[in-house]
Amino acid sequence: MAGNSYGTLYKVTTFGESHGEALGGIIDGCPSGIEIDLEAIEVEMSRRKPGQSAIVTQRKEPDAVQFLSGIFEGKTTGTPIGFIIPNTNQKSDDYSHIKDNYRPSHADYVYDQKYGFRDYRGGGRSSARETASRVVAGAIAKQMLPEIKINAYVSSVGPIHLDTPYQDLDFSKIESNPVRCPDEKSAAIMEEYIRDIRKQGDTVGGIVSCVIQNVPVGLGEPVFDKLHAELGKAMLSINAVKGFEYGSGFSGSEMKGSEHNDLYNPDGTTKTNLSGGIQGGISNGMDIYFRVAFKPVATIMQTQDSLDNKGNITPMTGKGRHDPCVVPRAVPIVEAMAAIVLADFYLINKTY
Repeated sequence: MAGNSYGTLYKVTTFGESHGEALGGIIDGCPSGIEIDLEAIEVEMSRRKPGQSAIVTQRKEPDAVQFLSGIFEGKTTGTPIGFIIPNTNQKSDDYSHIKDNYRPSHADYVYDQKYGFRDYRGGGRSSARETASRVVAGAIAKQMLPEIKINAYVSSVGPIHLDTPYQDLDFSKIESNPVRCPDEKSAAIMEEYIRDIRKQGDTVGGIVSCVIQNVPVGLGEPVFDKLHAELGKAMLSINAVKGFEYGSGFSGSEMKGSEHNDLYNPDGTTKTNLSGGIQGGISNGMDIYFRVAFKPVATIMQTQDSLDNKGNITPMTGKGRHDPCVVPRAVPIVEAMAAIVLADFYLINKTY
């Protein structure tokens, strides 16, 4: 299986399965001498970990990170940073009923067809639990670039949308509720909606918005490695992501050029920012903002038709511990992948 590494100079490789002994990763290319705040990494992991509230999966995992190399006396050494995250609460028997069946809208069928073999326990490598390793790498990337501020938040759950411009939001309120929506009124409605969906044995999707501030001018490598292209690739590599747009996004296609153009100020900033902080694939110093759309979690606690490995259509009911809505736990993952992209481009930019 290829495709387990991301990045050019700040390169992250992850390994492990949902119900294996551990997840883990190797971060190659992290500069030496960076002070590492282990507590800050723990905070990031706690934001992603399962069992943190009543509206997420109730799998209980401490997600404690064990660093094996690359950090000495609190600083990076410049050598590969190796780490593991032990799995301590597997319930593999929850998946024995799908040993020979392919769940609708899961990766079961395509993994089996591609590799001729699959780990059916929680989806194995295709499980979103793999993203725990990304959060570790993203937390270290954030500490590489402390001047850059990355804030992601839930801006919609199903039909409930937060339409307030990000400039009018208080990002300090993102962690004040289990939905991770910075608007308290909208958060309460979203939380109640997720609870109701869970009672129905169903799931729902949503959107995570992200704002990146204090980005220097010049990050991005045209023509094939444009900054927005890499951000899109990074976000679309996250489990359950079905859409990505930055700046004006799809709404910009309905505008006239006279409406969409960002006119300059004498200092090089722009009066508006419909470009989303990126022009020609290169950061322009304005805020970078984008939205990431997540589908409903595929496992539902209702009976649906599935396909078995003999070609028979058979009924199947979901079992196990699953999120009724993935977006609250996806917030730190979106931030982590954004940080990894920026760290990589930051190092590339230093080679000029």
